[in-house]
Amino acid sequence: MTAYEIRALTPETWDAYAAMVERHGGVFGGCWCTWFHTMAAEKERTYEANRALKQRLVEENRAHAALVFDGDEAVAWAQFGSPAELPNIYHRKQYDEELDLLPDYRITCIFVDKRHRRRHVSDVALQGVLDLIATAGGGIVEGYPHDNEGKKKSVLYDGTRALFERAGFEYVRSKGQGNCVMRRTVP
Repeated sequence: MTAYEIRALTPETWDAYAAMVERHGGVFGGCWCTWFHTMAAEKERTYEANRALKQRLVEENRAHAALVFDGDEAVAWAQFGSPAELPNIYHRKQYDEELDLLPDYRITCIFVDKRHRRRHVSDVALQGVLDLIATAGGGIVEGYPHDNEGKKKSVLYDGTRALFERAGFEYVRSKGQGNCVMRRTVP
């Protein structure tokens, strides 16, 4: 197995991140992993606008991710941030109605380069997030993975319940159809 390395998404790692996103057409229709940063009324829906937004947020230290590197090339990421940085989560109305506590961090998007899939690189990316959060002082972390109970799904932008369970997260509740809230405290 390749020895992957985790690096934080920063202005210094932007070019490697951008190259990976560009190899995949901006990811999910040109989103550039910006959807969770903005509410629908604030969202621009073009490749270039999303790219510029993501780069600006990285430069302002308002976009965080664990980047997985294979040598000098970024091959995966897991996006995380505070609820203020990532306010736009799916099934937000239900989430807010059932909220028992607001986490310190959310994990909202996990993406693996198509050349590195089926190698558990998403596990590496998720662990990278937990390590970066621990370095920053820890806190309560939530993820919102698919609770697919063995059913295949073509797009798993936020991982699976099994992925989060392997990383020590506990199931909290369902959220929408097929998703759930998972939580873990990082020291």
